[in-house]
Amino acid sequence: MRPRHAVPISVLCLALATACAPDAPGGGSPPPSHVTPEGSQAHGAEAVSLLGDTLAAPSLPEAVEAERLARYREAEEALAAAPGDADALIWLGRRAAYLGRYGQAIDVYSQALQLHPEDARLYRHRGHRYITIRQLDAAVADLRRAAELTAGEADEVEPDGLPNAAGIPTSTLQFNIWYHLGLAHYLKGDFASAAEAYARCAEVSVHPDSEVATAYWRVMTLKRLGRAAEAEAVLADISPGMEVIESGGYLDLLLLHRGERSVEGLLGPEGSGATLESTTAGYGVGAWHLLGGDTTRAVEAFRRVVAGRDQWAAFGYVAAEAELARLDR
Repeated sequence: MRPRHAVPISVLCLALATACAPDAPGGGSPPPSHVTPEGSQAHGAEAVSLLGDTLAAPSLPEAVEAERLARYREAEEALAAAPGDADALIWLGRRAAYLGRYGQAIDVYSQALQLHPEDARLYRHRGHRYITIRQLDAAVADLRRAAELTAGEADEVEPDGLPNAAGIPTSTLQFNIWYHLGLAHYLKGDFASAAEAYARCAEVSVHPDSEVATAYWRVMTLKRLGRAAEAEAVLADISPGMEVIESGGYLDLLLLHRGERSVEGLLGPEGSGATLESTTAGYGVGAWHLLGGDTTRAVEAFRRVVAGRDQWAAFGYVAAEAELARLDR
């Protein structure tokens, strides 16, 4: 198991020392203290689930891990060449997270915020990884701060760290801020706040993939609040012919809510192995059963999702945990 704090200390120390020198711009004014994740180091784990289980870094196929490690080394070199550079720090954190080193990514962003306390991107990325390690209050705080810092600003396309098959970025900075803020509230069971965040997210969803992803979580949030008419209005804008690159799973689930897909057609056979797609579909089907009042089948679907432990970083997996934890209470 990889150690949680496998931060390249020499690189970060150089970055901090160089950028915070007396003649360096912006140095010397530390940001307010933030929540430190609790429990994520238990037994060397990356996180503790919402059900109390310790979670180790997900295993990766050997070739995938080798490629991501190479990109991580490149990020280290880029930071060494430009100590304190915000982009270099962000990419080091992102590359660490793609290797399953989520605690390390958070450490990188936290140290970067000492140099760049007004950089909304750092709060956006750290907020995302706080969701990954189930520190939902910390995620909300970071993502709200990111929203404050970008209020009234022009949006910007966010580059993909793991490009899709078409090589086309499908999201923006402000989309990711509101999308992850909505998710953090949803996972906490604060559906009213989630609905507000997803409404804002819809305003900055400019690609069919982001429109579909936002619509999926928004529909379920509105239905949880009993706002069925609003949910139907969102569903009215969805059609099978939408050209999505990454959000096909979400589109199928929206079509399920429209009555144009079947539950049986969304779930693969038992024992076929967990994937991101099966995790997304499994949670969506469970939530559909839950909204329909069939708690038994909902629980079965959620338990099937959390049995696929290597997918624990997926949003559908976290959401299944949250549902099971709420039902248990």
